[in-house]
Parts: sequence; C-alpha cells; structure tokens
Amino acid sequence: MPLYNKASYVRKAVESVVEQTCRDWELIVVDDGSTDGGGDIVASIADPRIRLVQQENAGVSAARNRGASLSTAPYITFLDADDWWEPTFLEEMAGLIERHPDAGIYGTSYWIIKNGRKRLAPIGVEEGFAEGEINYCHVYAQTLCMPLTSITVCIPRMVFDEAGGFPLGITLGEDFLLWLRMALNHKTALLNKPLANYNQDVDITYRGTHHLHPPERHMLWHMGEYEPLERSNPDYKQLIDNLRTYSLMNYLLDRHYRSAARTELAKVDWICQPAKTRRLYRLPVGLLRLRIRLLNLGSCIKQRIISIRNRKRSDS
Repeated sequence: MPLYNKASYVRKAVESVVEQTCRDWELIVVDDGSTDGGGDIVASIADPRIRLVQQENAGVSAARNRGASLSTAPYITFLDADDWWEPTFLEEMAGLIERHPDAGIYGTSYWIIKNGRKRLAPIGVEEGFAEGEINYCHVYAQTLCMPLTSITVCIPRMVFDEAGGFPLGITLGEDFLLWLRMALNHKTALLNKPLANYNQDVDITYRGTHHLHPPERHMLWHMGEYEPLERSNPDYKQLIDNLRTYSLMNYLLDRHYRSAARTELAKVDWICQPAKTRRLYRLPVGLLRLRIRLLNLGSCIKQRIISIRNRKRSDS
C-alpha cells in the first residue's frame, strides 16, 4: 500500500485488509514522505501482520516496488490508501488462482464510488461473463474502463519480478504499462465480481487524472517497444488508438504540448474510430476549446446539484 498524504482515508483502507475473511496475509504500507500524519494512523492499528515502512517521497511506482520487494508471500496484491476491499477479496482471489493456475495475472471487477454513490465499473466483458480468461486489450478497448486496476490485481511474484515492477518516472498510467506487459506475455484471468472500491471522491489535489502530465511522464509517450504490435495485433492497435483519441484532446489544445499530441494522433488508424470521434478532431481548435469549457461548466453545475441533494438527504 503506497501512502502519500491520505490521512483522511488510510484507516478505512487498512481496516478493509484487517477484516478480510482470508487471514493469511501480510500488509506492507510504504509511507512515501507523507506530511499529514498518515503514517501515525497506520502505526496505531495494532496488528502484527502490518508493517509500516517510511521513505522520502519517490513516487507511487517506487513505493509499490519497495513494498513488493519487502514482502515474502508468493502472490502480490496492491491497494491504494484511499480505496478499500470488500471482505472476501483475498479469499475469492485465492479461489480464482486455484481454478486458473496457469494465468500470470488475476483480477476482479470493482465498484466506482463517486458523489457518494456506488456503481459497477463498466468494464468491457460480454454480458453474462462470470469468470475466466480474457483478452486484456480487447476488453479494455470496449469501454476504456480499466479491466485491471492497482486495487484489483493479484500477481505471482515470479511474474512481477520478470516484468520489472512498476516503471519509475511515469505519473500517469504506470500501472497500465505493467499490466500490459504482463497481459501480452501471460494469460489474464478475471473474476467478474466487484470486490474492490475505487474511490473517486478524494481531494482533487491527489487525483492524477485531473491535470496534464508532461509527455515524458505520460504512458502514451512510452509505448515505443510495442509499435510493432500496431501492425500485427488488431486488439492492441484498437486499444492504443482509443486511448490516444480519448486522452490527447486537452494536449492538442495546449500550445506547449500540441506538437507532441499531433505526433501521437498521426499514428491513429482513423478509419477504425467512431464517426463522432473523427468529426470531433476535425473541428477548429477554437471550437474545441469552447466545447471543453461548456463541458466543464456543465460538470461543475452537475456536481453542485448532486452536492446539494446529498446534503439535503443527510439533513433529513
């Protein structure tokens, strides 16, 4: 569990591990230079299976890698300090491993918590899919809702070490780069049952998706080793192109990153993109900026309305 200034959330995260129906686990919390006392909260939870490690701030990848290196179990899972597991997560993950022993990465579906409401993450598996091997790239490309996340995976230690751990220096999509490397070289087994909670109601300051990351720190500019797959693997090609068109609009509108965005967008096979996406990217930059402003305004109004409604429910 990487911990950086999540004092308001970390107790719930740790307690969701303590309350697991599977009792045979170890939890290593790596305090990555927190300044809000979150480490003290972890230290106050009396359980010999919990180990708190402190280090100077080095980023989430370094924190996760250090925790993994200090662990002793043959399987590794991760849980962010502002999220939490359902009580049977580890027990049902162990069952998934037993039923699919030849997989190299395991995952479950999950809940998304936003505006105090809980909804099932719309990962792109077929209706009625319960459990089994998935084509990671194909599934991810369907809805661009992550089928594997840092709070829902379980990885054999040998596979994690083989993949080299989380890449350092990447601040957006560091986990995607690792899951992709594993999924392209090993079978992926998924239990389509929501056993983790992805909390989007956290302080926006610590949400990596709410600002532009320089290209040198963004996953999309670190896909060079997979360029041959764009010609040989249609599922990968569809996924990476969908991620480009979904992620690069704001970069295209920023004069500092416009050239880098255009270089990446030039790689897209536009024929395979939806008509609405093609039309959107044909609009002049001025209209695109106006569209973004209107969307942001609408989002702010929506969030305000939801906040008022939630407050009224609490008061009643």
